[in-house]
Amino acid sequence: MIQSMTGYGKSKLEVAGKTFVAELKSLNSKHLDANVRLPSELRELELPLRNRLSKALGRGKVDLSLQVEKHEAESSAKINIKVVESYLSQLQQFPSSTNGDYNRLLQIAMSMPNALSSEKNELEKEDSEAVYKVLEMALEQINQFRSDEGEVLKKDFELRIDTLTELLLKVKDIDPERIANVKSRLRKGIEDLKQKVDENRFEQELIYYIEKYDITEEKTRLDNHLDYFNKALNSSDSNGRKLNFICQEIGREINTIGSKSNFAPMQKAVVQMKDELEKIKEQLLNVL
Repeated sequence: MIQSMTGYGKSKLEVAGKTFVAELKSLNSKHLDANVRLPSELRELELPLRNRLSKALGRGKVDLSLQVEKHEAESSAKINIKVVESYLSQLQQFPSSTNGDYNRLLQIAMSMPNALSSEKNELEKEDSEAVYKVLEMALEQINQFRSDEGEVLKKDFELRIDTLTELLLKVKDIDPERIANVKSRLRKGIEDLKQKVDENRFEQELIYYIEKYDITEEKTRLDNHLDYFNKALNSSDSNGRKLNFICQEIGREINTIGSKSNFAPMQKAVVQMKDELEKIKEQLLNVL
């Protein structure tokens, strides 16, 4: 089953008085291009999170935004006891200003710089586990989104490959008429010269000319490439690179048929084939 590189996923998880929110967006790209936005206290998780994105998403331009909302504003704040004691000691030297009111002194000390600290020296284990869990939830959503988009792309590819197959059948039907037309034009050209020619020599030259414009091999290879594309499309993995390669081979055979056709009805069919192929190539840019 093919997958699109376009996707979106968002998940939320509440753990120990905190809400963890992960939001994932992805667009098409030749390689994995991950942009990870994390709160400062989660920065040490950036590398393992990038590795997880690479393993889960493969390719694409990916944006990960992870936010942590604390339910209590003071939950991460800690009192710097030594700093506050130092402030109190100094304030007690001015008893007249507070009339010896200890609570008033403490209130002043707590309002001084660095009395409270919200810095965390190390990441708590439960926070780390919550981050990975909320990311997995978002990954599950974005991969489902990619699979759903891939199903839509698959149906479009199948329709266009069917159209190419029908146009190839049209080319096959036209081919005998084309050969007859080539022979007729050559015969008319000789007659217009009003010169007698050796019939045996003419037939030899005609055979050489016809062989030069023969498209039997191209028709066979194109048939095989179209069949191979359908098989790759229905394989268990999503391989946009393989489909792109097959598409290039399809294009090569179509171009060769076009250059050899030398017959307006067949050239018209070839133009239609090229148009369908361009639409496939455009959509393949989104396939993982």
